[in-house]
Amino acid sequence: MLTTDEILRKVKELEIKSKKITTHLFTGEYHSAFKGKGMSFREVREYYAGDDVRFIDWNVSARFSHPFTKVFEEERELTVYLLVDISASNLFGTVNSRKRDILTEIGAVLTFSAINNNDKVGAIFFSDKIEKYIPPKKGRQHALYIVRQLLTAEPQGKSTNMEEAIKFFNKASHQKSIAFLLSDFVDAVYENDLKVIGGKHDVIGLRIYDKMDMQLPEAGLLQVQDLETGKQQWIDSNDTMVQYTYKQRFMQQSELCKNYFRKAGADLLHIRTDDDYVKILQQFFIKRS
Repeated sequence: MLTTDEILRKVKELEIKSKKITTHLFTGEYHSAFKGKGMSFREVREYYAGDDVRFIDWNVSARFSHPFTKVFEEERELTVYLLVDISASNLFGTVNSRKRDILTEIGAVLTFSAINNNDKVGAIFFSDKIEKYIPPKKGRQHALYIVRQLLTAEPQGKSTNMEEAIKFFNKASHQKSIAFLLSDFVDAVYENDLKVIGGKHDVIGLRIYDKMDMQLPEAGLLQVQDLETGKQQWIDSNDTMVQYTYKQRFMQQSELCKNYFRKAGADLLHIRTDDDYVKILQQFFIKRS
């Protein structure tokens, strides 16, 4: 358990790191990647050569015997939700960081990206049940509160119920929102519910995995434990068949995950714990815009 001083220090570190990333790397990319609700009328001004003739205001033009055009601006305000899996499987990690650490950093960066663009941001923390709900708001203090929860949230449930989280989000969000699903997506069943929110919201999955989720090291006999069920067993990590089966299971899980998101019309990013997640997010934002 972190002490209060350690929490405050880590929150400050994450704020500084996130602001640096959003200021120097995501300037414009986040804004362009996610569109507002539409266009709203701002004013009427004189028509200039090259203006779109479809926006000529004929009533005003007739009154002044001179062409005038309508000017529109983007209705920018968006609502962003973070659906964060804090189940036990995310405590695993062998290179640089645990999956939970990467989820926390990415969550902080997305939170400050939204706040910097004057968007509302909310969060749903889940395991096999809804652990905590933070309604969307604006402002730095709200962002810092979300970051603090990202750092300190302790799940009561051990396993994962993605369906529960998606259903909760669907009820909580009354308008089109941007939903980031942050999870390792291990053994989660969520296809039908993902299709429902994929048709109503802008959904992006961030699948965080560790190098050893994909490939066993050749280390002889190993005692392994399922962090969610507590089940333990011995395996021979030098056995080529064991290694092949282990990798195949990971690849099947990846393919299943990819298909779920494709069928839902949603985006999915795969991020390994030793990847440069900033680069992956930036490329994604640029591609979308």
